[in-house]
Amino acid sequence: MKRISLFIVLLSLFFTSCLPFQTLNSTTYIKPKESFLLGNNPHGKFLAIVTNTSVTPITIWKCPIEGGKHSPITLNPSITIKVKVEKNTALKIENDSEEQISIQLKVNGDIGLSMGYQK
Repeated sequence: MKRISLFIVLLSLFFTSCLPFQTLNSTTYIKPKESFLLGNNPHGKFLAIVTNTSVTPITIWKCPIEGGKHSPITLNPSITIKVKVEKNTALKIENDSEEQISIQLKVNGDIGLSMGYQK
């Protein structure tokens, strides 16, 4: 009985230790004059690989959940970038154009991230 309990504990430790290595993949659509917020909640650091699959440039900001924004990045069409995001910081992806845009996201690290839109 002790061996089974020990095995269950070791197995659960193994699976929880692999959580940081999970990946999130998403194609996201953002309406005109709106923004998409990724990680506007308490979380650990993560790496976002963002591809602009639209025909217009987009702007990406790092936004600490305590407030403010910094480090703007202009992402032109058909370009892919890697953005390292600090603990408790959201990525804000802005669509300032008059048409809907789409982006592809691949996120590694802490993927317990909130996702939402903002006007």
